[in-house]
Amino acid sequence: MASVFTVSMGFGVVLPLLPFLIERLVGESASAGEVSRSTGLLTGLYMLSLFLFAPMWGRLSDRHGRRVILLIGLTGFGATMLVFAFVESLVAVYAERILSGLFAAAVTPVALAAVGDLAATDEVRARRLTFVSLAGVSGFLLGPMLGVFIARAAADVLSITNPMGSLAFPLGATAVLAFSVAGAAVLAIPRSRRRGRMGAPDPTASSTGRWLIPNLLILGFIVAAGVGVFEVGLALRGKQELGMTPTQIALMFTECSLVMLVVQAIVFSPWIKPSATRWLIAPALVVLATGLFLLPRATDFTLMLAVIGAVAASAGILAPILTYWTSSMAGQAQGAQLGRQTAAASLGAAVGSAGGGLLYDVAWLPDASFIIMAVLTGFGVVLGMAMPRMLTHALPIDRQRRASAEN
Repeated sequence: MASVFTVSMGFGVVLPLLPFLIERLVGESASAGEVSRSTGLLTGLYMLSLFLFAPMWGRLSDRHGRRVILLIGLTGFGATMLVFAFVESLVAVYAERILSGLFAAAVTPVALAAVGDLAATDEVRARRLTFVSLAGVSGFLLGPMLGVFIARAAADVLSITNPMGSLAFPLGATAVLAFSVAGAAVLAIPRSRRRGRMGAPDPTASSTGRWLIPNLLILGFIVAAGVGVFEVGLALRGKQELGMTPTQIALMFTECSLVMLVVQAIVFSPWIKPSATRWLIAPALVVLATGLFLLPRATDFTLMLAVIGAVAASAGILAPILTYWTSSMAGQAQGAQLGRQTAAASLGAAVGSAGGGLLYDVAWLPDASFIIMAVLTGFGVVLGMAMPRMLTHALPIDRQRRASAEN
């Protein structure tokens, strides 16, 4: 949980300040389009790096154990954040985002795999995976606010006029946290992984099951792409169209994280059986598509908050559900399967973030990124409607009976 919290907080620290940082590095002559494109590309590069390297780290953790991979990931992530605190060019920022994503890719899927290794029942697996997901949301919740407030405090106390100078303080604090958690992992995580006691079915055993894992990966891609478009679009729209300050933008991201925390705590609470969560996939995708379509049309602040809450709630429900079912189907290959799931989500976030920046100010199609993403999410609704039946058939006979009884 602490490992995932750290990398999520590191990402959140940078996000609301990124447009202002790019504007400072490029110069006062930077156009709004140039800032939006760089914001989207930088955010997308981080996620693309996660996509490229998460499967590799997951397979290595299956082979060599969870602890050593987590140590590499946390130490490398802390080092890149420390370097980021002192970069002075846009090229160096691009390089740092790639390296930071490379090491972050060794943290989230491996932490989830460690949970999957030790899960003895469906309920334990669901609760513990939710705890890790909540830790990630909490990191993203605190990251934007910490980044803004620590940077502002440093600028006021030390009379720093260079935004990069004030940004060095929250980035340095994130690096120290990463190094500390890496040290704690030496004591908390077993040297070699313990094989889980839960058997998992072969998802390719039937013609229906052969499409199960690909469908889960596609849905993970769609959800993450929608969140990527949403995050970048929210930051750019808040700055360029609504004239919001970094603090106001950070508060909107804080609302997103709070909503995600609440809905995840409810979905995987003791009152909802893990097997029943498969029925929530399609409805949550409907809400996500509707929220993405309405977001650029929400000019009233109250309506804006309502739409943001809807998008955050749907994404907050879908992410842990897809992770839970992927882990349930993974058997002993927790690292490899969850690495692929993280890769699919990261690719979606990369495409969504880059698209959200590149298509933000397209003249021939206003709000292009939101419209395209809403349509793609509509395709996800169609896939989501078939998931309850596919997931039920992929379960062992005893778990199928239990799931039917619970529902």
